[in-house]
Amino acid sequence: MARLDTTTVQRRRGPAALERRGFRQLTVAWVFTNAADSALWLMLAVWVKELTGSDGAAASVFVALGLPTLLAPFIGQLADRMSRRTLLAAGNGLMVPAVLALALVRDAGDVWLVYVVTVVYGAMGYVTASAQSGLVRDLLDDDELPGGNGLLSTVDQAFRLVSPLLGTALYVAAGPLAVIALTGTCFAVTAVLLTRVEVLETPPEPQADARFWPELSAGLRHLLATAPLGALTVALAVATGATGLVNVAVFPLMEQGLGVDAALLGVFVSLQGVGAVVGGLTAARVLTRLGEPRAVAAGLGAMALGMVPLLLVGALDAPVAVTLAVAAAGLTVLGLGVPWAIVAFITLRQRMTPARLQGRVSAATNVALNLPQTLVTLGAAAVVGVVDYRVLVAATIAGVLAAGALALRAARPTH
Repeated sequence: MARLDTTTVQRRRGPAALERRGFRQLTVAWVFTNAADSALWLMLAVWVKELTGSDGAAASVFVALGLPTLLAPFIGQLADRMSRRTLLAAGNGLMVPAVLALALVRDAGDVWLVYVVTVVYGAMGYVTASAQSGLVRDLLDDDELPGGNGLLSTVDQAFRLVSPLLGTALYVAAGPLAVIALTGTCFAVTAVLLTRVEVLETPPEPQADARFWPELSAGLRHLLATAPLGALTVALAVATGATGLVNVAVFPLMEQGLGVDAALLGVFVSLQGVGAVVGGLTAARVLTRLGEPRAVAAGLGAMALGMVPLLLVGALDAPVAVTLAVAAAGLTVLGLGVPWAIVAFITLRQRMTPARLQGRVSAATNVALNLPQTLVTLGAAAVVGVVDYRVLVAATIAGVLAAGALALRAARPTH
């Protein structure tokens, strides 16, 4: 892996990772894939809600999004056995016809097609996570990883700030077909840009064990056997599992607690994005000052704190403008914590994982984090009609706080 003259980096502003031409190219492609991602996923849930009138049916979009978790180990194995750049480009290219298929949806009877496309779209998320982890590792040195991951997280969160607003506005003004066309175009542009990323990829190593299951499970075994990765994985699994409750509670929270239409969900996601952009910009500094485990704990603490106002808004005897302002403040703090936790964990994972295992370890991480969230979301969707949304929010806060305590415990030196 090439080295960069540090004196040059010191004279320039911004992350040292941007001195790498290949990383700059990857970042540009990341902009377009995030434009597609952020505009699509939220619109699908709102669309299903309007087609069916059912909170459970809308929440099931998030369940469909998580179902590809079962495929993640196989995707991770694939990412470690072929060119990651090629895999990313091909995956984004295949998303174009998948997204355009949504144009066939006309009424509630066609909602099954939304779920099918959502599953394909969710699988693409695992392709991106597995392949990009190794690609970033090949592009950057250890000391460049925090800044590089922080920048990619900032791009991600910035689009979560802007795209839901634009996507929702486009959906309201021109209908779902306009969002579908925009998303398909962005995926196509991403595929082309990824083919041009300049990177010297680490070639796959010969299989240490030709048996299928040991090779498939190598990523999970590495996570569990490597301290403190194993403990932090458990902590984040608890936290993401708990947030599955909020995925379901968000619709009754908006309608009953805040008294606003579900179509405004994009506005609230964008408010969370304000804090997340700041979190992405400051993640490298927080990580450097606290170390990875404590940065994860700090991020989880901020997330729990940010959800407290969501628990209180329904009980406030105040004008709608006041309750909305309280909720907005909470969502901003919640958004701040997410990049701190995720960037710290990803940086530690990339640093402590050999190149030959990057895809499978990334896939194992995603299974560990997303499967609990999917299962919890599925269970919550089944009971949301009979359980007060505030109970779901309170349970989420308790789960995230418990996860933060686990991360702090992992930060303690072992003797």
